[in-house]
Amino acid sequence: MSRLASEKSLHDSQPELLLEGVSWQAPDGKQVLSGVDLRLSPGHLVWISGPSGAGKSSLLRLMNRLAEPSAGRISFGGKPLEQWPPTQLRRRVALLGQSPVMLAGSVRDNLRRPFKLHAAREQDAPADQTLREMLDGLGLGELDLAANAGGLSLGQKQRVALARLLLLEPQVLLLDEPVSALDPDSRRLVEREAAKQAAADRAVVMVSHQPPRHAGDTRVLVLKDGALGEEP
Repeated sequence: MSRLASEKSLHDSQPELLLEGVSWQAPDGKQVLSGVDLRLSPGHLVWISGPSGAGKSSLLRLMNRLAEPSAGRISFGGKPLEQWPPTQLRRRVALLGQSPVMLAGSVRDNLRRPFKLHAAREQDAPADQTLREMLDGLGLGELDLAANAGGLSLGQKQRVALARLLLLEPQVLLLDEPVSALDPDSRRLVEREAAKQAAADRAVVMVSHQPPRHAGDTRVLVLKDGALGEEP
């Protein structure tokens, strides 16, 4: 089987992301996470809350190897994260950070930029109609594709960055405070999109201080004192 065929087979299989006994220490030596276990399977939608400084963002960074655990094991598709080439891993396990980055250029340029990168070389850049539909679904119907991305509001940048991530069709979505700068209507659209992605057999993790309005099938977890557990 060719490498490309093997990658396609893996994408079709929608593998799990598994954390086993994961601990992490901050650079200053503070123990932030202790013995975290979490299994993310296709179709799972997980919402993680917890006090500021509890390690929620650090946990997401560990999941796509932007940080390394001090103990424990994280695997994706049955393979330890360290055995994945970083670009391939982060193409499949995609993280939307709290501070969205807009590159110089238009909204269109920002949405299409990832398709020029090596990790997404097997995908065609989406047409304007696809970009328009993605933005419309996130409440950005008024946003011109030719608009300067640097002039967007924080809430608009959050949603454009989310659209950019969704266009790559990752298998796992890690969303760090994706609704923090949104009005109630826009927040509802993003939460609905997260549920839609889970329904499409992706695993979705959303970190937020604000509980989802309609939990539905969402699994609600709390990170506190280094431990991850079910909401009391």
